[in-house]
Amino acid sequence: MAKAKANEALSLMRYKRGLTVSTSTRTGVLLVNLGTPEAASTGAVRRYLGEFLHDHRVVELTRWLWCWILHGVVLRIRPKRSAAAYAKIWGDSGSPLMAHTKEMTAQLATLLTTEHGESVHVAMAMRYGEPSVNSVMTHLANEGMSRLVVLPLYPQFSCSTSASVFDAVNDVLKSWRNLPSTHLIRDYHCHHGYLDALTQSVHEHWAKHRRGEKLIMSFHGTPQRYSDQGDPYYEQCHATAKALADRLALNPDEWMLTFQSRFGKAPWLTPYTDKTLEALPASGTKSVDIICPGFAADCLETLEEIAEENAEIFEKAGGNHFSYIPCLNARQDHIKALSEVIRQDVPGWFAT
Repeated sequence: MAKAKANEALSLMRYKRGLTVSTSTRTGVLLVNLGTPEAASTGAVRRYLGEFLHDHRVVELTRWLWCWILHGVVLRIRPKRSAAAYAKIWGDSGSPLMAHTKEMTAQLATLLTTEHGESVHVAMAMRYGEPSVNSVMTHLANEGMSRLVVLPLYPQFSCSTSASVFDAVNDVLKSWRNLPSTHLIRDYHCHHGYLDALTQSVHEHWAKHRRGEKLIMSFHGTPQRYSDQGDPYYEQCHATAKALADRLALNPDEWMLTFQSRFGKAPWLTPYTDKTLEALPASGTKSVDIICPGFAADCLETLEEIAEENAEIFEKAGGNHFSYIPCLNARQDHIKALSEVIRQDVPGWFAT
């Protein structure tokens, strides 16, 4: 066993340094999600937040100032509160984000390998936490990968999410001499398969539950200055929301776009989800359905912040019906859409 591992390590070292030439045309497909703590504990959450919030793509403040705030204030206060929130949604399989992403990866692997055989290897990584982008890319290289497709599981592009994934991938490639052909998928915010899956999920929810007076489409927020400086996220969120509303044949007064999960005192994209839900009952809207199209998989921000915290805000303000529509997760139509996104972005690599 030890000898086999040593040979494997030597083989990978030689590959990365360009000392061997691979004739393989095996394509690695890397799905990358945000990440999650390893446990719903204060220590695990502190480690996770430390990595996440130290990324300059996420917080663009001057490093000396932000590091003082992060380690002197944020990581002393926030982990305990966040751990309590994670504990509310933690299941037998651990973090919902991890469980859903694993299932999505397994189903996509089944779909692509059924159609393309062993020439495709599908894997998942987390931008923060484990499995890391570095470790999974190393594994793919050891498996004979000569081409790499990277799909960040963020339908809408943002400098704070998709661009950070690209940074992580490039940081790994910097240390390799023998580089795979690499394709980074920027976004899929108006892909027909993605929109079809969202539309179908809403119709199915309405068929099973009472339909609310208004559909709220809540996207994760980003600082307003990111948009002011050229980040396309705001426009892409609006494009997704409008396309979904059109497919659902909704009138302008039957839906709204909002932004959730703001952090700090600086202005973020508006309107804010929590403030909107707090105000709606007074204006006559007593029942709402809410969907989060920017999240590929259910996580803390959807299951605890939206389905619990924001539901309570709405009900305390006088609302009488709040219904959360789950993320697409491992729905069959979602997996099919992701496969189409990949194959359409690099059609020559997936010729049948």
